[in-house]
Amino acid sequence: MTDTVSALLSLDRPRRPWQHAWRRPHVAAYEEMLARRPVVRALVAAAFGRRYMADFLTLAPASATPTFAEELAAVIARPDEQIRADLRATRPGPLDDVLSVDGLTQEAVFLLDWVWTHTVRPEWPAREQRLRADVVARTSRLSAEGWAGVFPDLAGTMQWLGDGRLQVNDLPDPPLPLDRAEQLIFVPAHCGHGWVVWDQPTRFGMVYPARGILADAAPPAPDGLDRLIGLNRAAILRRLGTPVSTSHLAALTGLSLGSVGDHLRVLLDAGAVTKQRSGREVLYWRTPFGTLLVDRTTESPASAAPGRAVGFPD
Repeated sequence: MTDTVSALLSLDRPRRPWQHAWRRPHVAAYEEMLARRPVVRALVAAAFGRRYMADFLTLAPASATPTFAEELAAVIARPDEQIRADLRATRPGPLDDVLSVDGLTQEAVFLLDWVWTHTVRPEWPAREQRLRADVVARTSRLSAEGWAGVFPDLAGTMQWLGDGRLQVNDLPDPPLPLDRAEQLIFVPAHCGHGWVVWDQPTRFGMVYPARGILADAAPPAPDGLDRLIGLNRAAILRRLGTPVSTSHLAALTGLSLGSVGDHLRVLLDAGAVTKQRSGREVLYWRTPFGTLLVDRTTESPASAAPGRAVGFPD
């Protein structure tokens, strides 16, 4: 659901260059759908305020791995008046007259299902890989630096204040007590900026931009690393700045799964990459030594001190 809401934001009000690029093949169908459904058009206009989104778009998931249908069921359970209350809380003032119709919940459900079906579900396998990879990367950082090291990287305004206090944004809202909370979750998504999710008083969470949204863009390819370890192996190592699965690497590089697997085994044996299972996938990413290889061989000759060789640790 968070990726569906992220897609809706990209369709309706793109701000990042990658959102404009992603939106391009979908926007005509989206605008045609809105033209046919004036209630949905008014719903979208009212659901996004300057600082907040309507609560029916930001319900915290009830389980760790919900299906889209299960998350959509939580929206279906909200009556029309609750949807209208969510909209008024987002954008104080009178609502558009068309939003007073019966069946407003069904219109909200139609909107979310349309965005999921037409834009997110066809590319969900690749999206899910990037999201899983992000979770693995954040977990690795958590084990090394603790929560204080993780929070600032999730959002620029997010920081651990100590004494059980977590600041999630810089808005002038009163602190929200979580003493009755059963769940506090962090959800990566293909979004430009994050938002809070909740189902008060028991479930709370934070959506944050996943790493690797632009991972399909080819990284720069200086030839030093190519000459050192080979063209294909170098291409794989450059793409492992964040965790990536074997099948995703095959899609990105154009190599066969078998060839990718052979190169990964060599890089693993050399200590340049590490791996970890996440669900059905095994994810690979660079070790500090692998990153050193990439960084050192990317340096231009002019960036090295005169008369000093660029070397590697023993």
